[in-house]
Amino acid sequence: MTDFAFPSKKVLIIGSGIGGLSAGIILVKLGFQVTIIEKNRQPGGMMRSYKRNGIECNVGVHYLGSLDKGQMLDRLFDFLGVTGQIPIKRMGTGGVIDRYYMDSDLLPTGMFDMPEGLDAYEQNLYQAFPRERKQITAIVKNLHSATRKINSLEFLFSGQNDFEILEHANPMGELMTQWNCSPGLRAVLGVPAAWIGVPLSACPSFYHNMVLASYLLSSWRLKCSGSQMADVFADRLKSLGGRIITDDAVAKILVTDRIATGVRLRSGQELKAPLIIGALHPKIILGMLPENAVKPSYRKRIARLEDTHGICGVHVAVNADEHPELDHNLFKIHTHPDGNIADMIFYQMRKSEKKEKNLLSILFDVPAEPWEKWSGTRTGCRGRDYNDAKIREAEKRIKGAQSLFGPLENYQILDIFTPLSIRDWVSSPDGTAYGVQRSHRQILSAALLNRTAVKGLFLAGQSVLAPGILGAILGSLVTIKFIIGPQWFKKAFSDLQIG
Repeated sequence: MTDFAFPSKKVLIIGSGIGGLSAGIILVKLGFQVTIIEKNRQPGGMMRSYKRNGIECNVGVHYLGSLDKGQMLDRLFDFLGVTGQIPIKRMGTGGVIDRYYMDSDLLPTGMFDMPEGLDAYEQNLYQAFPRERKQITAIVKNLHSATRKINSLEFLFSGQNDFEILEHANPMGELMTQWNCSPGLRAVLGVPAAWIGVPLSACPSFYHNMVLASYLLSSWRLKCSGSQMADVFADRLKSLGGRIITDDAVAKILVTDRIATGVRLRSGQELKAPLIIGALHPKIILGMLPENAVKPSYRKRIARLEDTHGICGVHVAVNADEHPELDHNLFKIHTHPDGNIADMIFYQMRKSEKKEKNLLSILFDVPAEPWEKWSGTRTGCRGRDYNDAKIREAEKRIKGAQSLFGPLENYQILDIFTPLSIRDWVSSPDGTAYGVQRSHRQILSAALLNRTAVKGLFLAGQSVLAPGILGAILGSLVTIKFIIGPQWFKKAFSDLQIG
């Protein structure tokens, strides 16, 4: 790895999710002394799964895109040194990665299959919408162009930093209106945007195409648990000389004359370093700063950022003989007449650690309001009425799943989590699953998130660039680019770029 002069190479990273761990690994490889601070007993954030009745329940990792040899996430995993240590298996061997079920008449068959490969995707669109060949040609041309740029990672190496994204900030919904697309075609293209918590009408084409392309290039499912994946990243950091402090949260970021100097932990311990990376939601990091550390205008800008909705999840053990594993995901989608998505539910049926049982996972976005009455409580202290509300929600979702899977007899509810669960676990405001919403309305504010108004304090994680495993790792790279400068960045990371 390229060496370079830096006044001090001591770094503190707040949060050990994929953003914090990937940033830590990269900085250790650059010769920095890295310490990650994690409030929970184990590192990993939403990567980490949890076990119920002997079955691992994943929360934040349900499938991964672009892991075929030479594709962007594969190259990033190679660079981080974790390739081969995370068991995965390919999805879509039957020709389908995601199957969309629409509850409207926007699709003649009520169903659309997303396959692997851009060409196959184009053909499926032609079959579903034979009268819109001109529109589909424009969509796919736009997608091919974005795919080349994203897969090459050229936007990381341009002299414009992440502002190159602004060139592709027009909402995908606006482009589809210009192309005169039907409501049905709009609904199908709206799924990738809804998956990252942004309406198609507000989702910049860059982010829409990034999500869609990553899964079309290749889609994969973990053969291991999310906890094993988290441990691979944590062990990689420690093997390189990095350190992780667990079960001790950062209470305060220490700032003198608007320059970061270290952190004070909940235990009272103080750690000093001239470089601090907050790999949590920007609003949480803002709350760790002394009142006079930043101008009121900066606080107001961060506080006003709109987030994605919270997420609920239900994990259910079902009879494996009656409900075999599916190598694709299912989406049940409710749309408005104009094709915009009103509601979307994700289903995954996969093998569990118990041979006779398979795991049905149901995920759905919800606003914070239904759970607000318990917002002042903490996990484990919410009482019976909260648990009863969760059971009612789970039973409702399981009943709805039977329209896709048939009768679910003798099922066992393993766990239900709500936005409050996510909030308490990973310090996410209102339990938002994907952090700051990547809408066109706040594209400029979001593009500036890596750097803060405090010298020496930077941000990482999915809020600073894009959501998910891929987005968080790319966000870490952009943050490190700000830290070491574009010239050193290009020298140190040129192997990542292709084309």
